[in-house]
Amino acid sequence: MTPPTHDESSGNALGARLNWLRAAVLGANDGIVSTAGLVVGVAGATEDRSALLTAGLAGLLAGSLSMAAGEYVSVSTQRDSERAALSEEKRQLREEPEAELEELVGMLSERGLSRAVAREAAEQLTRRDALRAHASVELGIDPDELTNPWHAAWASFLAFTAGALLPLLAMVLPPEGWRLAVTVGCVLAAMVMTGWSSARLGAAPPGPAVLRNVTGGALAMAVTYATGTLLDAAGA
Repeated sequence: MTPPTHDESSGNALGARLNWLRAAVLGANDGIVSTAGLVVGVAGATEDRSALLTAGLAGLLAGSLSMAAGEYVSVSTQRDSERAALSEEKRQLREEPEAELEELVGMLSERGLSRAVAREAAEQLTRRDALRAHASVELGIDPDELTNPWHAAWASFLAFTAGALLPLLAMVLPPEGWRLAVTVGCVLAAMVMTGWSSARLGAAPPGPAVLRNVTGGALAMAVTYATGTLLDAAGA
């Protein structure tokens, strides 16, 4: 059995990069929607620039740190599981090499190889790197490319922050009479872009994703603005 070709390795790397890009787009999308809902809600209650800036910055920091912490915990758990699975696989290869070889032959046979070809391939892979062969075929893990929780945390933090800055700046920079209109326009335009980008990265039709994004963003701003307005009217 021949080793993975350059094209196959490139395909795996491309898939990993696309997963990171999708996560970045979704993180930015969360930052846009949550911060937009916050600053628009505050704008319904007050036009004070300092109050809007304070609320927006608080939401940005709270959201980005929460996203980073959540991603770190999640990916750390995944990494621990991957390490445990690799450790167990090492033990099995050390204590039951023949049984593990037969298991690899069976898995390769299930992928469409004849029994004879599967055995030859399994033996070659085992001689070359038994752990890597089982990790790839059985576990779907690359021992040299375990998930990194710090990379995931920083990616989430930066993506959320980048998204959150758009509605925040759109709300505090324009003149008082233009703030709401500029913010709504910028946010809806950003919803179109992130919806289109996430759909294209996932090879899905962009129309439904864009519609969902725009509808969700518009609804979030409408609800929070109405809430802020009602609270202001009630003197809260």
